[in-house]
Amino acid sequence: MKKDDNVYRTYLKILEEELVPAMGCTEPVAIAYCGARAREILGGLPDSVTVYVSGNIVKNVKSVIVPNTNGLKGIEAAAAAGIVAGRADKILEVIAEVTEEQKQSMRTFLKECPVVVRPAEGEEALDIYMLLTRGSETAGVRISGYHTNIVLMEKNGETLFKAGEVRAAEVSLADKSLLTIKDIVEFADILDIRDVKAVLDRQIACNRAIAEEGLKNNWGANVGSVLLKQGNDIRTKAKAFAAAGSDARMSGCELPVIINSGSGNQGMTASLPVMVYAEGLSKTKEELYRALVVSNLVTIHQKSGIGRLSAYCGAVSAGCGAGCGIAYLQGGDYRTVSHTLVNALAICSCEIKK
Repeated sequence: MKKDDNVYRTYLKILEEELVPAMGCTEPVAIAYCGARAREILGGLPDSVTVYVSGNIVKNVKSVIVPNTNGLKGIEAAAAAGIVAGRADKILEVIAEVTEEQKQSMRTFLKECPVVVRPAEGEEALDIYMLLTRGSETAGVRISGYHTNIVLMEKNGETLFKAGEVRAAEVSLADKSLLTIKDIVEFADILDIRDVKAVLDRQIACNRAIAEEGLKNNWGANVGSVLLKQGNDIRTKAKAFAAAGSDARMSGCELPVIINSGSGNQGMTASLPVMVYAEGLSKTKEELYRALVVSNLVTIHQKSGIGRLSAYCGAVSAGCGAGCGIAYLQGGDYRTVSHTLVNALAICSCEIKK
């Protein structure tokens, strides 16, 4: 692999596309983004709202606290947050800038405006269609395939924008079929750190900040701080940081997370254990960067086959990626990283070979 060839450039593009900031759990935020776009099209607040969502969206949103809402939870809250206070131009940080007045307005909106949730038609795992109605006017927006992929915008029954087939939704993204474990390790070996420094510095700063917040204060089940009470060895600390970040994020913490494959929990799981190990083993910043590249790309490689939303928890894939990153951090070569991934996947699937 050379630094000017197609694979090298594609791997950089994949990291830039996938390691982006998001405020809160990405499925509620996708609903908020859909609502903000629909409100823009309608030109004001609606009288009624209907949200059509796929089963996996229901699974991932139903019990999650939406950030910047003073504790509101679920699909209706996510829709209200986007409609009332969302800034669609901020995309996955659509509800990052919300005033106290707007938070109160969300509660009023939910009391006065019916928000009906219905199952989406079709088989797409990530599918959201929101229809806003105000008098005789309507506005509809559909997101499908991945969290920011708007495939339909319409007003008063007329189509303003329509994309192609939903299952081809990611054709505009970098070609993930080029990902292989061998090339990922080689890419990490030859990488010019300047090409990824900005992306990875953002991941390190944001994800560490929310993990420390989760350890310091009372968020969710406080899994991270409970783990640290059992011991402060490097393995326990790696698990504690990832758990604390997830607890804070899923409980409405208003700090941004750098996601991986559309998920904040995956972004934290792919990065925080590697960061803890790098610190504990006194590795250099450059060694950390290269190990994070391995972890992130191995995670993305797995998810490109599974899909962004599935019944199989994506944080498991990120955990396997983190294991590969830690192996690489400790001097592991292609063979070592490959067998780390095989062992991790076998354990996750409870496969036993005699």
